[in-house]
Amino acid sequence: MESTTIHQLTVLRHTTREAMGKAVALDVAGKMKELLGQKEVISMVFASAPSQNEFLDALRDEEGIFWDRVICFHLDEYVGLPADAPQSFSLYLRERLFNHRHPKQFHAINGLNDPQEECKRYSELLASHSIDIACIGIGENGHIAFNDPHVADFQDPLKVKAVQLDESSRQQQVNDGCFDALDHVPVQAITLTIPTILSASAIFCTVPGDRKSRAVHETLYGPIDVQCPASVLRRAESCRIYLDEDSASLL
Repeated sequence: MESTTIHQLTVLRHTTREAMGKAVALDVAGKMKELLGQKEVISMVFASAPSQNEFLDALRDEEGIFWDRVICFHLDEYVGLPADAPQSFSLYLRERLFNHRHPKQFHAINGLNDPQEECKRYSELLASHSIDIACIGIGENGHIAFNDPHVADFQDPLKVKAVQLDESSRQQQVNDGCFDALDHVPVQAITLTIPTILSASAIFCTVPGDRKSRAVHETLYGPIDVQCPASVLRRAESCRIYLDEDSASLL
């Protein structure tokens, strides 16, 4: 494992996805235990994507975490997709983690609700629980959550918003094997905004795979600009980015 500091960002490079996933899980579990030693209940936000598989599998196996004192949210969800659809992000988190480790609450975004009403509902939930830990990824186009470059706003006044998805972001869902073809991917989603994500006391960002290597390079060394939304992580209060050999190949 190699560690580098860029601005306030800690970058940790691992040789394999499995080693990376275990390292993220160990660090996240450690932060959860630390915070649960200081307060009765903590709040967490999770990403839902194949890039998170190794991390979530390893976190599921971590012992000594009082999950019944953890309130969980997720970063984003497709508009118009039922919660039981195979591509549903809330279903992904339930199958990968919450069916095995049972949090105090998991607040799922409802993609079938009116988008504006759902944004309002979810914003109110988030307003009542400050985010302690955010577990996120980076998209091929540099997005975080579904804040694609054309809708990313570092000063967004909203906590949650409905967005039109960039075609490259939708193509990533095909590349990840979540959908068979581009025209099967929803065109709209509900997402936490960038200021909401950055409000987390600690951010753990898991980014494996060679298709993410360009976005990783721009995140770390490009201008801090909405053309690569993840570049704003260099301004985060506390953020650690975990890479494997493939995603770090352009560094």
